[in-house]
Amino acid sequence: MRSQSHKLDLHGETIFNNLEIIPLYDVLCKNEPKCKATHVTLSLLPDTQDIYNQELFLPIKNQEQQEKTFQYNFTVCISNLFGTYNNVLQFVQTIEVYKLLGIQRVVIYNTSCGPDLEKVLHYYRKEGTLEIVPWPINQFLNPSKGWNFKEHGGDIHYYGQLTTLNECIYRNMYRSRYVLLNDIDEIVMPYQHANLDLLLEQLQREHPNVGVFTIENHIFPKTLFDHSGRFNRTEWKKVPGINILEHIYREPDRKNIFNPTKMIVSPRQVVQTSVHSVLKKYGETFLVPPDVCRIVHVRVPLQGSLTKEQLFVDKKLWEYENTLLPNVDNVLKKSGILN
Repeated sequence: MRSQSHKLDLHGETIFNNLEIIPLYDVLCKNEPKCKATHVTLSLLPDTQDIYNQELFLPIKNQEQQEKTFQYNFTVCISNLFGTYNNVLQFVQTIEVYKLLGIQRVVIYNTSCGPDLEKVLHYYRKEGTLEIVPWPINQFLNPSKGWNFKEHGGDIHYYGQLTTLNECIYRNMYRSRYVLLNDIDEIVMPYQHANLDLLLEQLQREHPNVGVFTIENHIFPKTLFDHSGRFNRTEWKKVPGINILEHIYREPDRKNIFNPTKMIVSPRQVVQTSVHSVLKKYGETFLVPPDVCRIVHVRVPLQGSLTKEQLFVDKKLWEYENTLLPNVDNVLKKSGILN
């Protein structure tokens, strides 16, 4: 820091490729109470040497607020958008469901996407719902295009997913009461409360020392459709992407297989996170029972051999029909997807 130098705590992971080992670090600089720093830099020089000749000082944007008010109650962090991803319908439906649940802000790290989704991103940014963080990591490294290194290789894991998740926590540490860490095709859905505000109010009251609430992931196969055709709308057939309202069949939990989780966190109690769990924190962790809250994840099946009769019928999303349908139509029209 400019006023004085401090030792750094480095929490890192190692990414392997065929040629070299690339260490990635979260760099934590402990601020002294009387040090009102505005910028920070990294230096390999000993503490006794002058650091003011460093060319690059980064502004400290994440200053602690003294008052206990937050700009947002809930912010969703979507770690990476890359390739030609153009799943417009599912994206719009997901954002509109989240808005009905009380989400006020969505942060997305954008490497690239399809042309139709680009229009939708522009609409939501102009509306004020979406904050887009440019993430051109493919211009500097060869990122892996999947989570499994042995299969996908690359210089850095999954377009730097761990980096963006941690950055999003610190970006929103003092402007959002809670942060949801999940993927673009997932919805953290309360099943016993009308919205996320009421859910977290009860959970926090019952578990005051908890700063990380983990939510189980539940798969709704996109290959199986509701037979009634209730939401098989003609106008949405023109929109690229998945209509999540048509997929009401939920896979059962598999015995002896870990069911992945995503998280709702108090960002001020998180030091470092991974994808499915927090690595360093101050508070406790609580696994929310799936009958209270679960992740609705419409995607390719994990248990593709199961028939409809072997799955659970889950129509939770249908409860939002009256408000959700016109809201989705409005976004599709105003963003230029539907004329």
